Amino acid sequence: MSLEKIYGVHAVEALLRHHPKRVKQVWLAEGRSEPRVQALVELATQNKVAIGQAERREMDVWVEGVHQGVVADVSPSQVWGEAMLDELLDRTEGAPLLLVLDGVTDPHNLGACLRSADAAGALAVIVPKDKSATLTPVVRKVACGAAEVIPLVAVTNLARTLEKLQQRGLWVVGTAGEAEVSIYDQDLTGPTILIMGAEGKGMRRLTREHCDYLVHLPMAGSVSSLNVSVATGVCLFEAQRQRGAKAKGKK
Repeated sequence: MSLEKIYGVHAVEALLRHHPKRVKQVWLAEGRSEPRVQALVELATQNKVAIGQAERREMDVWVEGVHQGVVADVSPSQVWGEAMLDELLDRTEGAPLLLVLDGVTDPHNLGACLRSADAAGALAVIVPKDKSATLTPVVRKVACGAAEVIPLVAVTNLARTLEKLQQRGLWVVGTAGEAEVSIYDQDLTGPTILIMGAEGKGMRRLTREHCDYLVHLPMAGSVSSLNVSVATGVCLFEAQRQRGAKAKGKK
């Protein structure tokens, strides 16, 4: 079985905490001994994961990115299939929140969106199998551990998936700059699927046609739009804010 290299303190620590059996070996740059690295060593030792040392310049060749002197050899990334959605929804209490990224191709954006989705309490992140970023070492590094705890579900036909989820009682809220309703005026407290469009292009036509509601993010300055990962964070945390207020009995 071929292994992949995951790098960065947070990404490797998250793997050791949540999926230790996937970690085959942890490599540390010579001379790294600060407290958070020692904590990572203890975690690896507890899970009986081998620890080795390597020169920084050697690690620079292994990965493309800032590895922070920490690299791990792990079994291949796990991207879930559509069946995972039914399983997640079946065991979820309360109103689920799902994030759909309709063709986001930049791994840095995907990593940031996974991080925001986990922080905002989303159940899963859904992407089309084609023409979308997927789990890579870069995504895991940017996600700072979120890629190990929130399911990334790749589906063959996004429109069909949305139809199935609507039949289960979820409402589809798509983001579009020309929408009349603000994200802040849209009720996001029920079972919700939030759709964010691709960088620059927005949602695809067929995806848009499956939306129950369209909303926009108000812009007060001179720029016309936000980076998709930033916009995703704003929208997800608005949903979290509304849900928190509802739970406390506020408007």
